[in-house]
Amino acid sequence: MALEWVVLGYAAAAEAIMVVLLTMPGLDGLRKGLVAVTRNLLKPFLSIVPFCLFLLMDIYWKYETMPSCDGDSCTPSEHLRHQKSIMKSQRNALLIAAALVFYWILFSVTNLVVKIEHLNQRIERLKKKD
Repeated sequence: MALEWVVLGYAAAAEAIMVVLLTMPGLDGLRKGLVAVTRNLLKPFLSIVPFCLFLLMDIYWKYETMPSCDGDSCTPSEHLRHQKSIMKSQRNALLIAAALVFYWILFSVTNLVVKIEHLNQRIERLKKKD
């Protein structure tokens, strides 16, 4: 089960890197190619959404079927394992949230950059007419 978390982590990292590169000032020459690559990757990255929902359901199922460890009903090692499991679930939920937020930000930033490019082209055309 660790492989899907690694894949989700890499996807979130790739999204974050693309957002940083798109928003970084001074990369105007590189930005056109970066926008083209990002726009082509947005559709494959959309598969992150159902994948995150599946992983979120997996966390919920593990949480609901987890044996409770209250008071003196379990040994210290069982209590530690229970706490580790809860920490891993919280970390994984945070990773899911980060991947979804980064996808949304990447989508929004890409659309804004494309709109800005179109507006700049319109301004240049209007300047040439005058």
